[in-house]
Amino acid sequence: MNILVLNAGSSSLKYQVIEMPSQAVKCVGIIERIGMDDAIFTHEKNATKHTEVLAIANHEIGLRKIANTLMDSEIGVIASVDEIEAVGHRVVHGGSKFSKTVIVNQEVKDNIKDLFDLAPLHNPANLTGIEIAETIFTTAKQVAIFDTAFHQTMPKEAYQYAIPNIYLEEHKIRAYGFHGTSHKYVSEKAIAYLGEKSKNIITIHLGNGCSMSAIKDGKSIENSLGIGPMNGLIMGTRCGDIDQSVIFFLMKKLNKSADQVNDLLQKESGMKGLTGFSDLREIGDAASKGDEKCKNALALAGYRIKKYIGSYATILNGLDAIIFTAGIGENSSLMREMACQNLDFLGIKLDAEKNEMRAKEIREIQSLTSKVKILVIPTNEEIEIAKQTYELL
Repeated sequence: MNILVLNAGSSSLKYQVIEMPSQAVKCVGIIERIGMDDAIFTHEKNATKHTEVLAIANHEIGLRKIANTLMDSEIGVIASVDEIEAVGHRVVHGGSKFSKTVIVNQEVKDNIKDLFDLAPLHNPANLTGIEIAETIFTTAKQVAIFDTAFHQTMPKEAYQYAIPNIYLEEHKIRAYGFHGTSHKYVSEKAIAYLGEKSKNIITIHLGNGCSMSAIKDGKSIENSLGIGPMNGLIMGTRCGDIDQSVIFFLMKKLNKSADQVNDLLQKESGMKGLTGFSDLREIGDAASKGDEKCKNALALAGYRIKKYIGSYATILNGLDAIIFTAGIGENSSLMREMACQNLDFLGIKLDAEKNEMRAKEIREIQSLTSKVKILVIPTNEEIEIAKQTYELL
């Protein structure tokens, strides 16, 4: 079965064609800067990369460009759109409606739309991707995979906020957790790798968006993100945890509107707000040259991760392994080092030499005396989406 995995962002379209059940990746690609005259289209097949800079006015034009490329006689992988038997869509917020992968129908689309306010940067683009794919891949089953679904096993004490019960009961205001496909994928990899010594795991997903999960016996019991994907760890442009009083101060004392505060906390804060950069590579380079703002930002980010490691080790009542994954988690030895510093009392001891090594497979980076395994596991949300799509169908 050929499955097209589609991840529609506000100004991007990522895709892969994956043959199931072999999990063979036939091609990968991305369109960036949708809505611009200089959008960047990248398509890769058999390690051969094709790149174009062209005008892509909207997601429909972008997805039609992808479909035509998939059928190209030289760089394509199919002869007809009918060879795509299913399209697996990443949808960020599934609310309390969706605890598992579903085939898309009108009710599913309506529910995704109802959740726009909870994930304004993601769900509208996700729904757009679904609706356009329906018009292009007309014989394919459209399947929605929700970032929040893996975390539906969180207990009530983890997801309920201490506000009047009516807001949970009638308005479903609660913590949902995100990056579920990533946390699920790497935790399952760790369980297969570690065997019996994998009851209590902390997964640390560090990218432009960041989150941590406490995994007990393969199930998520806590995640650092809440009703929306903004709190918890310090992220590329998102602030993470913040005292609610700051929001009221910004609105009452500095006369900022709700939309302005939302934009400030979502798009202008985090590492960008602290340093002027949202890319950790630039921050690390500047810090190594003595930039005090960048050094401070790295210290803040590492400190926040350590706080969550401590709290999650407590609710797990023990710790067998911590896992670093996603772009920063997999590639930044500096961030891993800062996150693991001075955690000896938990039995977490990093090996500096192993931490600097790179590999595409699971690797251990703890010292010989560490009681806790420290793993780097490359995430593959696309494979996880394809797997869940295939299993459903």
